Amino acid sequence: MGTVKRITSRDNPFYKSLLRLASSARVRREAGQTLLDGPHLLRAWLESGQHPLHLVVNDSALHDAEISELLARCADIPTTVLDALLFKQLSELKTPNGLLALIGIPPAEIAGGNFILLLEDIQDPGNLGSILRSAAAAGCDAVYLSQGCADAWSPKVLRAGMGGHCVLNIHEDADLIRVAETFSGSILAASLQAEHSLYACDLRGAIGFAIGNEGAGLSPGLQEKVRQRFIIPMPGKVESLNAAAAAAVCLFEAVRCRS
Repeated sequence: MGTVKRITSRDNPFYKSLLRLASSARVRREAGQTLLDGPHLLRAWLESGQHPLHLVVNDSALHDAEISELLARCADIPTTVLDALLFKQLSELKTPNGLLALIGIPPAEIAGGNFILLLEDIQDPGNLGSILRSAAAAGCDAVYLSQGCADAWSPKVLRAGMGGHCVLNIHEDADLIRVAETFSGSILAASLQAEHSLYACDLRGAIGFAIGNEGAGLSPGLQEKVRQRFIIPMPGKVESLNAAAAAAVCLFEAVRCRS
């Protein structure tokens, strides 16, 4: 491991800064940093070619085989050891897994690509994380989030994303109408009033799916920019899918068409 120190007081300035990062989207944005909770997310971060700024370990987890292996991979990274009580206050998990990584939030890359996702006011962190995970798995070039979306880099969204953040080009606080206007391809969206099935759409060119708020759907302004509306056939007796499920169906139908 790199430089190792132990913190025993919650009044420690560094520990207090971690508490603020864990609980505040505003603090995360201002600092440009967030916390990865657990070995799986740290491993995904490392495998994407990126490195943490600092590691935080529960002292009872120092002898865990997986955590020890990751600490060895991060031999030059400063590490802080906490007791179980202090560590638990940083993690939202009922049973913390013993490892947190402080990372810098990567800046969004210059817009481009021909397979994008527009997310408008997705407010549930679990939904947003699941959508980002699906977008990463489907190979989306970029994901644009409106200002009304949940914080993409919050601990809850990161956990639901299961490492998808590490390989995605994520644009937060995006002007989705402007994105739709400047995109070279077609913007598509699901609609219960549409006449054509998703499975009848041509998804082979430059496309973007627009996914709306869990309750309200797409705003009128963004709906005007949608070039093609479709329904997702549902022979079962339910009216609709939630946002995360609908996004996954759309993304992987596009994968099927484009492969």
